[in-house]
Amino acid sequence: MRSLIKYIVIVFLILLVISGFTALVRSPFSQDKNEVSLTTLVNQINQEGVKEIIVRGEKLEITLSDDKKELSKKEPGSSISETLFNLGVDKGKLNLVNLDIKNESGLAFYLVNLLPVILPFLLVVFLFWFMFRQAQRGAVSAMTFGKTKARLAGGESNGKKKLTFKDVAGLTEAKEEITEVVEFLRDPKRFQKLGARIPRGVLLVGSPGTGKTLLAKAVANEANVPFYFVSGSEFVEMFVGVGANRVRDTFEVAKKTSPSIIFIDEIDAVGRHRGAGLGGGHDEREQTLNQILVEMDGFDTNDAVIVVAATNRPDILDPALLRPGRFDRRIILDEPSMKDREAILRIHASDKPLAKNTNLKLVAERTPGFSGADLANLLNEAAILAVRKNQKEISQENLLQSIEKVMLGPERRSHVFTKKEKEIAAYHEAGHALIAASLPHTDPVHKVSIVSRGRAGGYTLKLPLEDKHLRSRSEFESELAVLLGGFTAEKLIFNELTTGASNDLKVASELARKMVTQYGMSDKLGPITFGEKEELVFLGKELGTEKNYSNEIAYQIDGEVKNFISKALKKAREVLTKKMAVLEKIAKELIAKETLEQKEFYALVR
Repeated sequence: MRSLIKYIVIVFLILLVISGFTALVRSPFSQDKNEVSLTTLVNQINQEGVKEIIVRGEKLEITLSDDKKELSKKEPGSSISETLFNLGVDKGKLNLVNLDIKNESGLAFYLVNLLPVILPFLLVVFLFWFMFRQAQRGAVSAMTFGKTKARLAGGESNGKKKLTFKDVAGLTEAKEEITEVVEFLRDPKRFQKLGARIPRGVLLVGSPGTGKTLLAKAVANEANVPFYFVSGSEFVEMFVGVGANRVRDTFEVAKKTSPSIIFIDEIDAVGRHRGAGLGGGHDEREQTLNQILVEMDGFDTNDAVIVVAATNRPDILDPALLRPGRFDRRIILDEPSMKDREAILRIHASDKPLAKNTNLKLVAERTPGFSGADLANLLNEAAILAVRKNQKEISQENLLQSIEKVMLGPERRSHVFTKKEKEIAAYHEAGHALIAASLPHTDPVHKVSIVSRGRAGGYTLKLPLEDKHLRSRSEFESELAVLLGGFTAEKLIFNELTTGASNDLKVASELARKMVTQYGMSDKLGPITFGEKEELVFLGKELGTEKNYSNEIAYQIDGEVKNFISKALKKAREVLTKKMAVLEKIAKELIAKETLEQKEFYALVR
């Protein structure tokens, strides 16, 4: 519609220019002339006041004796002499006038006489052409609507470095598993000699940021076979059947260039469990999933096409998609270990100027639970911070500050405490830190601050010395005491409670309830789990917990949760009461400096 309006405006402007040009051609000097009647012209001739008359069609251009110019018109189809004689002009006087008859120029003739006939015809032809062109474009769009959206991955693009397995740090087991698939494509006879069959599907499972797509990019460059990549959401459209057609077309394109790999990112967009109840039924998505199932392992299956898919929600995928013969391999991508984190940091720091005293191992130690994407973001934030300070290199301080920024958010220096609030915050954080330093089974304190970051008014940074995969009851009990340290310090020092401990209480309550209902750490209730999680696939998240126990057990659970909290509160009170002088020393130092690093803090404690 916009194109049609644009073309109409252009045609209108052309007509406007042509009409102005035509008028100019017809009367190139008529802007400053007076138009007179033929009777007046006859009187002027009889009075010998006319020097020259130029005839252009029906128009008369008159030059008077005093060189003034005038215009007039004669009757169409009659000569100028006949017209003037009929009006009583004196023949002798007329002979004194210079009569000059001129024909219109060729361009003016065509513009004046032929354009009014040709232009409407051209306009109709243009409208028909435009409508046919739009219809043809719509037909082409309709024909390509069901075509595949998969793109063929190339090597280096836009000057970017070609990504290989060497550029993917960590993920040792994952790379070994997927390397076998790549080697199978390179040399299938080596495996077929022993009767081995190539896996038809490889499912990459991991938390967001663990490197699923990054690993797929490396496979695209390592395999030396055509690699097609597409997102799961690109199969789903509002029209039923389009997704299934796109799946068919994707596999047809891949089969033509086999052996090849198809990478489907976020496959849970189309691979969700079918018939999941309310909101789970979706004809288009289910037909798309059915077509994927058939293409991967149906009557007409091509072993030379491998499907690699990535998801962070394997629990919601349809069982038919996960069975052997479709996704034969499920590769788990965990968060990187300390050694892997250091290797990832070195890869991302390769194109960044680091100061000589930077210690990436220390950064790796302070980032447990960070994914590869988090570490890349950490180095990027450090580089931005260095630029902001007009530094030529990224320092260790920049790296450590960026850790806190990624974990908690940016510093909010503008969030100013009043004198009383600053004192409360100092004792609150001092309570957390002192209990963490005093109890066994707790992580070392790396930093204590009352400078606001993100939504936190202050924070105590505790980080483990090594990666942990299992947590004991003793660790949880000490953690509960640390969480309640700020609450206890406020009550002991000010004999008053504030809202500052609300998040601590929430985390402590959730941890204590998990100890009872999920981890079986209650002596009274024993090694039993309580409550079944209810999950609706179409929501993609936990909706609630089904109560699979009696009211009596519920009462006992609440009692055990309260018991864990009470014990932790008692332990926190004992520690702070015993070390009140140290608590006050830490709080006063925080009020003065606002931030205490690890060495400064432990110097006060010892």
